[in-house]
Amino acid sequence: SGNPGGFVVETNEGNFYYSGDTALTMDMQLIPLTAGKLNFGLLPIGDNFTMGIEEAILASDFIKCNRIIGLHYDTFGFIKIKHEEAQRAFKERGKELT
Repeated sequence: SGNPGGFVVETNEGNFYYSGDTALTMDMQLIPLTAGKLNFGLLPIGDNFTMGIEEAILASDFIKCNRIIGLHYDTFGFIKIKHEEAQRAFKERGKELT
């Protein structure tokens, strides 16, 4: 166990946000203020221990990024997701979930 935390990774090709194994935090709103426009974000979507679909959508609003790669889902029963519903929820809000 430890403190949750994420990272903004910057390269010559662009940048992205990796939230780590975290839940939604208000601090995520600070990321676009310092990192600028993100190319994509990696957010948990499995719920139960971290963020679920709705929290990940809100987190994508906080980080001002519409291209999201889902993490921490389907590895065991507590975090199984319905893929089509997840894709639809993101798409309905103008976001892309990979």
